[in-house]
Amino acid sequence: MKNIKNYFELSSENINKLSNHEEEILKVCEAILECKKNKNKILVGGNGGSCSDAEHFVGELQCTYKAHNRAPISAISLASLPAAVTAWSNDFGFLTYFKRQVQAHGNKGDILFLISTGGGNEQNGASMSLVEAAREARKKDMKIISLIGKSGGILKDISDIVILVENNVTSFIQEAHISILHCICEVIDDQLLEK
Repeated sequence: MKNIKNYFELSSENINKLSNHEEEILKVCEAILECKKNKNKILVGGNGGSCSDAEHFVGELQCTYKAHNRAPISAISLASLPAAVTAWSNDFGFLTYFKRQVQAHGNKGDILFLISTGGGNEQNGASMSLVEAAREARKKDMKIISLIGKSGGILKDISDIVILVENNVTSFIQEAHISILHCICEVIDDQLLEK
């Protein structure tokens, strides 16, 4: 029982610190609303649990978060096509799969929104598929937003807007990420309903 109580206490402490990211969250919301206004789209990517968060976020943007009468926001999950993921990964390797999706779908003015607990590490190869996508997005003059954890990795230095959850426990970072994504949706829906 002690471990259960301790886990939730630590988890709550982590979540309670997220209001410190208000400025960055508002910048992300402004970027998404500007993207929608200009009829651009948002490409969202992540690996593992962060891939699930990316799919969840895209669903909220395309469909609705709480405002059932708001217009959809054009968003694509980069890992949502298993045939494409497996075809490219089988023939060329997974490292460049997200880059290929940016080549296929990304245009100037679009947003590449990346979710990663580590942010990319060249030494161990973790999340380098996201770094490759970001480098491709930079060539296309897309805005890069990264929701990351730990020390931020490579994405911290190559993104336009960064929300860094300073924690080294992957599960706590993931919990924080979904809370931040919901907060972004909350602000966006409120803004769109006011118009």
